[in-house]
Amino acid sequence: MTALPAGSYLSDRQRLSWLRLIRTPNVGPASFKALIDRFGSADTALEMLPELMISGGANRIARIPSVAEAEAEMQIAARFGSRFVCIGEPGYPTLLESMDHPPPLLAIKGDNTIGSVPAVSLVGARNASLAGIKMAGMLAREIGQKGYVVVSGLARGIDTAAHRGSLTTGTVGVFAGGLDKPYPPENINLCDEIVENGGALISEMPFGWQARAQDFPRRNRLVAGMALGLVVVEAAKRSGSLISARLAGEMGRLVFAVPGSPLDPRAAGANSLLKDGAILVTETADVIDALAPLTITPIDALPLEEEPADSSPVPPARDDERTRILQALGPVPIGIDEIIRHTNLHPAQVSMVLLELDLAGRLERHTGGCVSLIVN
Repeated sequence: MTALPAGSYLSDRQRLSWLRLIRTPNVGPASFKALIDRFGSADTALEMLPELMISGGANRIARIPSVAEAEAEMQIAARFGSRFVCIGEPGYPTLLESMDHPPPLLAIKGDNTIGSVPAVSLVGARNASLAGIKMAGMLAREIGQKGYVVVSGLARGIDTAAHRGSLTTGTVGVFAGGLDKPYPPENINLCDEIVENGGALISEMPFGWQARAQDFPRRNRLVAGMALGLVVVEAAKRSGSLISARLAGEMGRLVFAVPGSPLDPRAAGANSLLKDGAILVTETADVIDALAPLTITPIDALPLEEEPADSSPVPPARDDERTRILQALGPVPIGIDEIIRHTNLHPAQVSMVLLELDLAGRLERHTGGCVSLIVN
C-alpha cells in the first residue's frame, strides 16, 4: 500500500464508513486492514461482511452499526471537543503507523500535532512508593525538557507522576475506555490539565465504553507503540507495565528500567527486565543518550489508504482447501507463513480464509504475524 499524500484527509463519507467498519463486532485492526486491502474501500467491505461471516462459520451475523449510529458517535466526539483521525492523516501519531495492526481510527482530544514529536513512554506500578513517584516525575520532567513528549496510561502511581512531571512540556494520556470515560475517576482533572497545557488524550475505543480488564493490554500496546522507547519505574512480576515492556520490545522499541531494592516486590519486574537486557536507568541521560540515534533515523511508518480492490485472479479456496487450513490451526499460535507452506495454497487463499474465520469470531491474532483458532 502507498501512503496518503502529505496533508490529505479522507472524505466525510469515507470517515463515516471507516467508523462503522471498525465498530462492527469481530472487526479489529488486522481484519480492517485485510478488508480494505481486499475490497478497496470500507463501503464495499461493509457490503461483503455478512457473506464473509457466513463463509467463516459464524453462528449469527454480527450487527453492523448504522450510518445514524456512526454519525451520532461523531457528534458526541465533537461535543466533547475531540475528533476522529484516521491512519495516514495529519494528526495520527507517527510511530503508531509502524506497529503491527495499528488502530485505523483514533479519537483525539488536544494538540493535533503532538503525535509527530519524538516520544518516550513512562510506566510503572499503581501502588508506587514515594521514591518511585519522585523518580518518575523527575525523569518525565527532564525528558520533556529535552524535547520529547511523555506518553503514559493515566493510571494511579507512576503513570500519574509521569503525566504531571511533563505537563508543561507535552504529555499524551492513552485511554483503555472511551475518551468520555476516564479511569481512574480521580484523574479527571489531570485529563483536563493535559489538554489545557498543550498535550493530548487518545483512545481507539468507542465513546461511552467503560474500560474492562481485557481493554488495558490494548491500551498498553498504544502506549508502547507511540514512543521510541519505554521506561519502567517500579513494576511487580505480574503487571501491566511488563506487558507494555514486552510489547515495546516486540515492536523494536528500546526498553529501559529503573533498578530497585530486591526486597521490594514493586521492583521485581523492573529488576527482571534488567536481567533480560533492558537498558539500566539511574538518570535521565541514560534514556536520552540511547534514544539519540533513533531521532536521527526514525522508524519507518506504513499508513493505510483506501485503494482499488485486489483483483488478482486467484480462485477462492475450495471446501477441501478450507479444511486443510482449519486442520493446520489450533489453540497454539502459528505463523501465517507456516500455514501457507504446510497447505501449499496461494497466500491470498489462506489470507481470505483466515479473514473469514476472524470475522466469524473463530480466530485470534497474535504479535509477529501468528494466529490461533478459538476453541469453544
